[in-house]
Amino acid sequence: MVATGSLSSKNPGSISELLDHGFHPGSLLNDFDYWDYVVPEPNLNEVIFEETTCQSLVKMLENCLSKSKQTKLGCSRVLVPEKLTQRIAQDVLRLSSTEPCGLRGCVMHVNLEIENVCKKLDKIVCDSSVVPTFELTLVFKQENCSWTSFRDFFFSRGRFSSGLRRTLILSSGFRLVKKKLYSLIGTTVIEEC
Repeated sequence: MVATGSLSSKNPGSISELLDHGFHPGSLLNDFDYWDYVVPEPNLNEVIFEETTCQSLVKMLENCLSKSKQTKLGCSRVLVPEKLTQRIAQDVLRLSSTEPCGLRGCVMHVNLEIENVCKKLDKIVCDSSVVPTFELTLVFKQENCSWTSFRDFFFSRGRFSSGLRRTLILSSGFRLVKKKLYSLIGTTVIEEC
């Protein structure tokens, strides 16, 4: 039996219609009682595991930005919007939840888009002991702020240029591209956040 939200005790036509078709109010109550017991309670261990995994991903992303700061980005500071790496980690977990090996089968390519040009920052392998089943391409975006460009121009021409280097400000937006490696079609999912 399928119960829908359109049935109510205030609508006598619905109950009498059910009685005419051979359903009895007791059977409705029993069906609903049955489903109350079947619905699983949230597993606290899974919730804790997911939170721990999410925090590990956040650390990986922050380490990637930290390592790339002076080597590939040529700046002294990277300003990251609050909760950006947390949001990205949650989206990565969501996208990996439907994969055969989950997050363990993920290889993530981290890029930064500056003025419509993507710069490769790093490659994160979530578990090197597992053959990758999907790739994620994460694209951070630079915040479009005229003040930082003006300030960098001013300081690069003046006497402060030797002591002060550029500060990169990331936008709160990002792009995630998922590509399945085991699919014959090569399914690609693009999410713009």
